[in-house]
Amino acid sequence: MKNILVIGATSAIATACVRLWANKGVAFFLSGRNSEKLNAIADDCRVRGAEVNTFNVDLADISQHNAMFAEIANKFNDIDVVLIAHGTLPEQSKCEKDVDLTLQELNTNAVATIAMLTRLANIMEEQGKGSIAVITSVAGDRGRPSNYVYGSAKAAVSTFCEGLRARLFKSGVSLTDIRPGFVDTPMTQGLPLPQKLVASPETVAKRIVKGVERRISVLYVPLFWAGIMFIIRSIPNFIFKRLKL
Repeated sequence: MKNILVIGATSAIATACVRLWANKGVAFFLSGRNSEKLNAIADDCRVRGAEVNTFNVDLADISQHNAMFAEIANKFNDIDVVLIAHGTLPEQSKCEKDVDLTLQELNTNAVATIAMLTRLANIMEEQGKGSIAVITSVAGDRGRPSNYVYGSAKAAVSTFCEGLRARLFKSGVSLTDIRPGFVDTPMTQGLPLPQKLVASPETVAKRIVKGVERRISVLYVPLFWAGIMFIIRSIPNFIFKRLKL
C-alpha cells in the first residue's frame, strides 16, 4: 500500500488528485486549514477504500510545521508520494499598495513551501525513494504586470525545485514542478478568464497523477500551456513591457 502525503489537501486540484489516488487503495495523510472540508475529503476517501489520517494546520505559519511533520513521522514509516498544493492567489493591485500584504503573500506562496520542501527533501533523501510534486504556476515563467507578486513567488519555488531536483536525483527521489494554467477553482472565481483556456480540476488532476507516476520534471497542465508559455518567454523585453498581460 502506497503512503501518500497531501499538503493543502482542501484545494480543488488536490482534492481531485486525492479522489483518483483513493481508488487505487492507498494510505493518506491529508493536511489543511479547513477542518470541515478536510474531514469531508477524508470520509470520501474512506468510502473509496483508502486509509486516511488528517491534520489541521495553517501552512503559512511555519512555526506549525514542526507539529505536522512529527505527526507524519508517527503515522508513516516512509513516504511514497508527496503533493504540495498550498497557496493563495493575491489581488495584485492591493499588493502594490501594501508592503505587508506583499510580504505575507510571498511568505505563503514561496517561503512556506520552500520550508516544507527542505524538510521533505531530507526525509526522502534518507529513505532513498519516493516522488515529490509541488504545484507552482505558469505565472512563474515570466513576470507580468497583472500578477507579478504571485508570479515571483511561484518562480522562486520553481527555481528552488530545479536545484533540489538535481540534488535528489542522486538519491532516487523525483521532483515534479506542476505548472497549471487557468483552472476553474474557488480561487479563480470572478476573474475575467478566457473560458477556452480554463480547465476543470478533474482534467488537471488526471495529468498530475500520470505525470507524478512517470516522474516528469516539469509538468504543464493542460499540456497546451507549454506552448503558450514558450511563446510568452520568447517575446523580447522591449515589446513585452508594452503588452497588457
